[in-house]
Amino acid sequence: MNDPNYYAHLWNEYDKKPRRIHVLDSTLREGEQHPGVTFTNKQRIQIAWMLDYFGVDQIEISPVVSEDHFEATKTIIKQGLRADIVAHVRALKEDVDVALKCDPKWTATYLGISDIHLKDKLRITREEAMRRAVETVEYAKSHGLKMRFTVEDGSRADPEFLLKICKAIEEAGVDRISLPDTVGVMRPKGMYNFVKMVKDKIKVPLDVHCHNDMGFALANAFAGVDAGADQIHTTIDGVGERTGIPALAEVAVAMTYLYRSPNDFRLDMLTDLSKLIEDYTGIVPYDSKPIVGPTAYKHKAGTHLAAILRNPAAYEPIPPRVVGNRRRIVFGELAGKTGSAYLMSILGLDKNDEQAKAVALGLKNLRMGDLLEIPLDGKLERKIINDSKGSNE
Repeated sequence: MNDPNYYAHLWNEYDKKPRRIHVLDSTLREGEQHPGVTFTNKQRIQIAWMLDYFGVDQIEISPVVSEDHFEATKTIIKQGLRADIVAHVRALKEDVDVALKCDPKWTATYLGISDIHLKDKLRITREEAMRRAVETVEYAKSHGLKMRFTVEDGSRADPEFLLKICKAIEEAGVDRISLPDTVGVMRPKGMYNFVKMVKDKIKVPLDVHCHNDMGFALANAFAGVDAGADQIHTTIDGVGERTGIPALAEVAVAMTYLYRSPNDFRLDMLTDLSKLIEDYTGIVPYDSKPIVGPTAYKHKAGTHLAAILRNPAAYEPIPPRVVGNRRRIVFGELAGKTGSAYLMSILGLDKNDEQAKAVALGLKNLRMGDLLEIPLDGKLERKIINDSKGSNE
């Protein structure tokens, strides 16, 4: 069997004709809500170009935040990118007017609909919220805009009111509805139920916007997809308000390999995109961050090293080069006989079982943890494999 993931795929129950899942990236809107993050206009334009080249479907930016954001929105829209540029504003006619000055095709508005948002944030009644939502959608549509409406804090809203407002804006002509878990309190089953309830009653395509307060954002986003949503909101490295939203890298790789969505992502850009945001924000991804983290493809334990050095697929679901990362092997007190033998091979030393055992024991007795880390590029990997052909290790 050529595919080491074959049986896992059976459990995943892939569709014979998987549907396409879309990505809206909000690095230029949600991402700038991350504490301490502010991009220059040149950086915003570069990020937009790179996201477009990577292959996202929509790029979100808010022209009402400041004059700089307004100018950036106008400039990015003029670039003629393939991705839709979505001008994100509040559910107010005057905000839609600001968006219109940027000449967008798409705009997005949001309005809190949970009781706590209505009472303590907006200080309006449900009836007033309903009226504002419908009027904003109708106003945007009357000016020829495509419109997405976010029912903010929808996961904590009265389900009857949620459906009522969704039906009202559907009748008003809204093009998409975004269902958010604004404070990250859903578990995957709950997010599935939440989205499925709306999907069963509403024909408009659905987005999911999941926050990571409990660490469930990625799982919740795909639970929403399983329930019928067809677009996930992301940011590069998951930066955003508080603990952020799903990271673009994890969403794109999961779409490609776990959902088989027929997107045309340039996955080899993912590590570079992460480094770009690190350079612009100073936010360093944690070492073990999936896909782009510096230890995502590091192998250390003796049994892992032994397997990786014979067939990387033993502990790598996808090769690092696919996502622009690099495989590294770590030698130290956890290295076993096989790992020590390969270390000797790399160093050009003669090796046999006894010498390899002695080196492994010596590494353990030093009790100094990790001593050596070696990037395993293609040339070195081929050398190791060729050396092993005549080995009894």
